Amino acid sequence: MQDIHTSVGEQAESESPLSARISPERTAKLARKDATSTAPLRKYGLLSALRSYVIFDLLIWLYTVVLGIVSIPVSLFGEKSRILHGFARFWSWLIMKTILSPVKVTGLDKIDTSKAHVYAVTHASALDIPVLYVNLPFEFRILFKKELLSYPIVGWHLRRSGQVCIDQQKPTRSIAHIRSAVKSLQAGMPLVIFPEGGRTPDGEIKPFMPGAFYLAIKAQADIVPIALVGTYELLPMNTYHIKSRPLEMRVGEPISTAGYSLREMEVLSEKVHRAMEDLYYGGDAPGLTKPA
Repeated sequence: MQDIHTSVGEQAESESPLSARISPERTAKLARKDATSTAPLRKYGLLSALRSYVIFDLLIWLYTVVLGIVSIPVSLFGEKSRILHGFARFWSWLIMKTILSPVKVTGLDKIDTSKAHVYAVTHASALDIPVLYVNLPFEFRILFKKELLSYPIVGWHLRRSGQVCIDQQKPTRSIAHIRSAVKSLQAGMPLVIFPEGGRTPDGEIKPFMPGAFYLAIKAQADIVPIALVGTYELLPMNTYHIKSRPLEMRVGEPISTAGYSLREMEVLSEKVHRAMEDLYYGGDAPGLTKPA
């Protein structure tokens, strides 16, 4: 019980952030990679804002309302989770086609997607979800915060489609969901998590939540790091201005959890964090720089 409580209820210790424990050699390596990212940032003016507010945002709202409402009765006739995943993927496809932001996927062809991995993903934008649904070619579940259930339509879909709800304020209420997620992983259902615990406010990868990989260790499932590059510039927090631009989904090598115990969760977390930094800061992505 204590392990479960720790995995979903504690915040990262501010006095010893994970990023502060990166070795000087690793910092130098990342700095060398950043030196290649010298392309100027594209500027987005009034016309871009008007296009987003008048066209993109309204269409996304329309897709969400119509498909969200239609999906509920349709899911009564067949395998509920599979049908709702199909609706989510179609909703995501419409969004990505609408916002004119092509996604380049690298590394996914090296992953055995027939196995149930835990996919650990960077989280910088509300549009990360559509990117994942369009580009991950299999059914999966998402670990999400309880607060999202308060949103009409979105909350209905999350509840009915079997996603994994975590109550960070009252973690004991999440025990049943966690046990169910472990069983689903063991039965072959992949899981997507955002180990930072929420969207980054500045585009930089943040320290991971303690216990982010509790489920992976319990199910002995490999962890696949994924870096979504460009989604922060596409749509950061606290704005509805979608700035169309090319995106990348960089998929890393699976990281085995074999032999790890819950007491070694922080060691595993640091290993995944380093892999995610290599993916995110390691390419020629305009505007991406490693924080000093």
